[in-house]
Amino acid sequence: MTDVASPAPWTIQKALLWASEDFRKKGFDHPRLEAELLLGDVLQLDRVRLIVEGAAPLGEQDLAQFRQNILRRRSGEPLAYIVGHREFFGRKFFVDPRVLIPRADTEILVEAALQKTQHRALFGRALDLCTGSGCIAISFAKRRPTWRVTGVDVSGDAILVARKNAVYHGALWGVRFLVGDLFEPLPAKERFELIVSNPPYISEAELETLDATVRDFEPRLALAGGNRGLDFYPRLAKGALGSLVPGGVLAVEVGAGQAEEVQSLFVQSGFTDPERVKDYGGHQRVVLVRAPRNDG
Repeated sequence: MTDVASPAPWTIQKALLWASEDFRKKGFDHPRLEAELLLGDVLQLDRVRLIVEGAAPLGEQDLAQFRQNILRRRSGEPLAYIVGHREFFGRKFFVDPRVLIPRADTEILVEAALQKTQHRALFGRALDLCTGSGCIAISFAKRRPTWRVTGVDVSGDAILVARKNAVYHGALWGVRFLVGDLFEPLPAKERFELIVSNPPYISEAELETLDATVRDFEPRLALAGGNRGLDFYPRLAKGALGSLVPGGVLAVEVGAGQAEEVQSLFVQSGFTDPERVKDYGGHQRVVLVRAPRNDG
């Protein structure tokens, strides 16, 4: 009787090569990286360990899960939703289709907020509007552990994700999350030294031109900013004037090409000391202003 050779097992290296080639053919920008992140999530191994253990065979269950992840990625589903997290400001944040995926450019907003509050590093109150996953509020709170930080979002589902992230990062003390429309859930007399927001700022026309991985999967509620993408900024200006202490900082993220108009709106509303900060791509991404000070 002649022995029939068994098919070669699927090793880590073989699976990565196959997935990388598949993603390359489909035009992915970083096929090898995405393959490694998807398989690393299944096996709970970092990218270095995947290389070191490349000859190790994959179990049937792990191989099946990896194949399922590949199918989801092929459909256009964002990698962050498949693995369930995204790094932001040096920390891992849980994400799913209930919340917008954090972007690296939004780290500029956190950095600007920290820089503008250095003089009050020991104590203050911060408000993060449209908090989503809570990545801004929690990142700020971890760097300002003696501050009181509030995150607000109109989506109760998003707040559930934000609270999960707060628990994971040990930020429940000093951080609260509220469900409501911008300033609506806040006590009338509550005041803040800092208000930050990454509001929806995509225009109606631009929404239809977004990459399908964004347009078809991320929550439209967190993207759509009205006809010109600017609907939220007048509301932020009006509410912040009554919610900031004198000299308090308002810092917002804006879309490409929106900074000048948003800054003008804030100044016309009575804010002072306007500044703009560029993102990693050179776009003016953050607008900062201060509430009027009491001169007398």
